[in-house]
Amino acid sequence: MTETRALLLGNTPRRAPARKWPMTVLGVIFLAIMVFPVYWMINSSLQANSGAATTDWLPFHLTFAGYRAAITQQGQNLATSLIVSVSTVILTLIVATPAAYGLARFKMKGTTAFVFVLLITQMIPTIVIANALYTLFNHLGLLNSYLGLILADTSAQIPFAIILMRAFMVSIPTSLVEAALVDGANNFRAFRSIVIPISKNAIITAALFTFLGAWGDFLFALTLTSTPAVRPITLGIYNYLGANGTTEWGPVMATAVIASIPAGLLLIIAQKYIAAGALGGAIK
Repeated sequence: MTETRALLLGNTPRRAPARKWPMTVLGVIFLAIMVFPVYWMINSSLQANSGAATTDWLPFHLTFAGYRAAITQQGQNLATSLIVSVSTVILTLIVATPAAYGLARFKMKGTTAFVFVLLITQMIPTIVIANALYTLFNHLGLLNSYLGLILADTSAQIPFAIILMRAFMVSIPTSLVEAALVDGANNFRAFRSIVIPISKNAIITAALFTFLGAWGDFLFALTLTSTPAVRPITLGIYNYLGANGTTEWGPVMATAVIASIPAGLLLIIAQKYIAAGALGGAIK
């Protein structure tokens, strides 16, 4: 009777909060499962050289010895990854931003086919590209060099950056660019003063994904470098784990935590730009 009276009066019974509880509990369980490896990594890094499977659930005997060892032994590798990643972002944006604008703005014959080729390149396994680049870089003397890693990572990141930014730039009204051209600006001036500021979200999103791709690269580093002088942190962790085996998990996990910090901070800071840049191209 109560529900019938509520319906007659135009009021619907409120059952939504009760229905949300099971989904909330399920979401918390899934989140705990996903976050647990991160917690275990941090927990293991704060304990003194205990095995990964025998580590206490809580760091009762807290120590930062693992972090001191990680910074001492992996500091150069972290610097290498930072140099390579930032340089890759700069070079990728220099090439991909005008390329994306050209593909979005100028309707040339073969544009669709070219974009399709860019999509195809994303399906090629990285190890295939790395093997091909090894032969080329060996002839050019770019093995075991910062420039070699930067060019390799840039070649892998440019196609995706072009596709991402083009999807956004297609939605930019042509009247804005045409108004700038009527006022006397050339195409480059319109691109610099109109397109780039409007496409800020897409450019930041492309830069972030480029940084994450270069920061997490392993196959290029493994194929194109063989000396400690030029060794990214991903390869450093790999060699570090092989050298220490299961005897010093504290420094190994501490290195992994330190290597995760830049990516985590960037994702937190730029999350609003990621959402706007990724979805902006779908809205006209």
